[in-house]
Amino acid sequence: MAALHSTAFRLDSVVLSSRQELSFRRGNVKASAFSCPSSVSIPRLSFQSKALGGDELPETKDSSLVVCFGEMLIDFVPTISGLSLADAPAFKKAPGGAPANVAVGIARLGGSSAFIGKVGEDEFGYMLAEILKENNVNSEGIRFDPGARTALAFVTLRSDGEREFMFYRNPSADMLLQEAELDLDLIRKAKIFHYGSISLITEPCKSAHIAAAKAAKDAGVVLSYDPNLRLPLWPSAESAREGILSIWDTADIIKISEEEISFLTKGEDPYDDAVVRKLCHPNHKLLLVTEGPEGCRYYTKEFNGRVKGLKVDAVDTTGAGDAFVAGILSQLAKDLSLLQNEDRLREALMFANACGALTVKERGAIPALPTREAVHNAILHSVG
Repeated sequence: MAALHSTAFRLDSVVLSSRQELSFRRGNVKASAFSCPSSVSIPRLSFQSKALGGDELPETKDSSLVVCFGEMLIDFVPTISGLSLADAPAFKKAPGGAPANVAVGIARLGGSSAFIGKVGEDEFGYMLAEILKENNVNSEGIRFDPGARTALAFVTLRSDGEREFMFYRNPSADMLLQEAELDLDLIRKAKIFHYGSISLITEPCKSAHIAAAKAAKDAGVVLSYDPNLRLPLWPSAESAREGILSIWDTADIIKISEEEISFLTKGEDPYDDAVVRKLCHPNHKLLLVTEGPEGCRYYTKEFNGRVKGLKVDAVDTTGAGDAFVAGILSQLAKDLSLLQNEDRLREALMFANACGALTVKERGAIPALPTREAVHNAILHSVG
C-alpha cells in the first residue's frame, strides 16, 4: 500500500474545536447551547408504503440478514492518547464508518450482514472492501467511485478515551452513491435495514438513502436508525436537527445517545422519561438510549426500563455505540418477538451493553469489535 504522504489529498478538512459553540466529543453536544422548547416539532418524510401498524410486527422472514447502508472510511487514531492531532507522533490506521462497523460487528457475533455504500477507487477503498470480505460481510452492495477519494477521519483521543474528529471529505466517495447503484434485491432480502444520518447530508446519497429505505419498507423489512450525529459534517446545527428528524417517523427501531436527545430537543433533559417519550412516534417498536458505561434505557409502547452496563477501562470509545447496535440487531434478526417480551429484551440488551464495553478496550472501531464468545465470557465474569 502506498505511504500516506504519497496520496494526493484534494479533500477539505472539517475541524470542530472546543472553542466552537458546540463541543463534540464521543458524539457529545452541549445541551446548554440551546433553549428549552415546550415541545419537539418533528418534520415528516412520508413513505407511500406498507408502514407497520401500532402493535404489528412485520411478516417473519426466513432470512436473519441485516443490511447496513451508509459510509465506510478510514479512521486514523493517535497511538498516544491525550495529545492534539498536531502533537500526535503517529496514528494507527483503522477501518471505520458507523454502518460498516455495525455490519462487521454483526458478522463477528456470528450473524448475517451485508453493507451497501461507496468508497473510492483507490487503495483505501479496495482495502475496506477486502476487510468486509475478511469479516464475512456480504459486500455485493459496495460500489467504487473513480473520481472521489475514500473518506478519512483523524480522531483525537483524550486521556479518558473520549474523542474529537477531523474529517477529509469534500466530496468523498460515500457522498456520491446514486439511487441507480443500489442493490435493491439485497435490501429486499433483509430482515433488518440499518442506517444513520450522515448519508442524508448531501445529494446524490440522500436520494439513494431515501430510495433504499422505501424499498426496504415496501418489502416488510424492519428499519433501524442510529442518527450518529457528527455535527461538523452538516452545514449548520439546525440543518442537522431537521435532517435527522426528517426520517424519524419511518424507523421501527431507533438508537440514540443522551447527548443527541439534548440536541434534538434543543436542550431538554435527556434523563426525563417524558422528554424521551416525545421522540416516540406511533410506529416505533423500540427506542434505545445509550448511556456509555452506565448501560442503556429502552422504551416500547408496553414497557420501559434500564439495563446496566459493564465497567471497563476505556482506551478508545470509537465504535462503542456501533458495537451496541450490532449486539442488539444480531439478537433481533434472529427473533423479532424479543420486542414483545421485556425479560428477553433485557437479556439481549445486556448482551449489547457488553459488546459496547469490550469495544472501548482497544483502539479503533472494527479492530476492537468483539466475538460472541468474548461477549459471553465478559457477561459471565461480570455476573460472577
